[in-house]
Amino acid sequence: MRYLPLSDEDRRQMLSVVGAKDIAALFQDVPADALDPGFDLPTHKSELEVERILGRMAAKNRTASAGPFFVGCGAYKHHVPATVDHIIQRSEFLTSYTPYQPEIAQGTLQYLFEFQTQVAALTGMEVANASMYDGSTACAEAALMARRVTRRSRVVLSGGLHPHYASVTRMSSELVGDEVVFAPFAPTGDADIEALIDETTSCVIVQNPDVFGNVRDLRPIARAAHEKGALLVAVVTETMSLGAVESPGAMGADIVVGEGQSIGNSLNFGGPYVGLFATREKFVRQMPGRLCGVTADTDGKRGFVLTLSTREQHIRRDKATSNICTNSGLCALAFTVHMTLLGEAGLRRVAALNHEAACKAADALSAVKGVDVLTSAYFNEFTLRLPSNAEAVVDRLAAADIIAGAPGGRLWPDEPQAENLLIVAATECTSDEDIASFAAALAGTI
Repeated sequence: MRYLPLSDEDRRQMLSVVGAKDIAALFQDVPADALDPGFDLPTHKSELEVERILGRMAAKNRTASAGPFFVGCGAYKHHVPATVDHIIQRSEFLTSYTPYQPEIAQGTLQYLFEFQTQVAALTGMEVANASMYDGSTACAEAALMARRVTRRSRVVLSGGLHPHYASVTRMSSELVGDEVVFAPFAPTGDADIEALIDETTSCVIVQNPDVFGNVRDLRPIARAAHEKGALLVAVVTETMSLGAVESPGAMGADIVVGEGQSIGNSLNFGGPYVGLFATREKFVRQMPGRLCGVTADTDGKRGFVLTLSTREQHIRRDKATSNICTNSGLCALAFTVHMTLLGEAGLRRVAALNHEAACKAADALSAVKGVDVLTSAYFNEFTLRLPSNAEAVVDRLAAADIIAGAPGGRLWPDEPQAENLLIVAATECTSDEDIASFAAALAGTI
């Protein structure tokens, strides 16, 4: 017999209390096409049949390791040691959840504390939280935090900020009544973003390296923001770059957010990923999410606790600093395991390999007739200008089993300047043979 927790009489009583005529009335605000999307699915299949069907669907995907792969733009193909997956799949880690009871969650709390320590060190900041959903939502949360800190309502977004990050931030900020100002489209770097900062600005959000791959000095922007009483939010989508590029904290950033996928986490066809969030200690009580701390028990033994948890699960909604209901705990653990295996020397070495691969790729591709490299200072990602539509070129190369990069037209469909731009990433996983194949195929395509 099926488990039915409510009888018809139970349902009638519940509907009477809430004042609804029937169950359908509870969904009257949902559009009809959303209630019945009309999926063309069979009513039932056997387990074996389902496995076969899903197996055929999965076989249509092409993994990043199946051939030359040059896509970056916020998600990067890096080598993840087998040790990482081995450790995170241990049952005590794989099934653990929010550490509400510290006395039985010391292991979870400790690795989150270590994660925070690593993120703070990487970003050059004084305090980091115990992870966010992903980089884009962390960026949006940073804008909301700057609003609380400055009590201002104007957000300035760099022209080199990833458009997905910009979109999420715009949505969250406009919902609370903030004005969002976009700097012009900037493939070669923002010309004068400082001029957009005024006395009503809560923060200016700048990505480094930016979505086009440009590495920049954030100090002038930090000075301009601070002179107007605004905060500088630095965004890092390629965490591996922090092994080679000066930290945002050292360049004057007040809040650093980013995507931690590059360390310990595979591409996974788009997720799950792990958001990073770090700030100055003086702003800690306005930081979203939660913070793990270390203390001592009555016997003097070291212990770990949730020091700050001002999110909606722990506090009244009007007092919360975030509406985040959980964190990316397992992905944060993968980040921490990989960082521990690398250490500082290992991270710097891998970062150097990334830059070396990018330099080789840029040299080979710029030698193709009609191709220009727009990015002069880069880490492992740069932008090409092609003589024809980049999206069409990417599709033709994909047919030859070469995933060439991210075409600008897909990221900025309403920006004419983006049509011929191709954003290319190379990592330690990119071989000389991959680069040669890409260059040869590109030469024969454009």
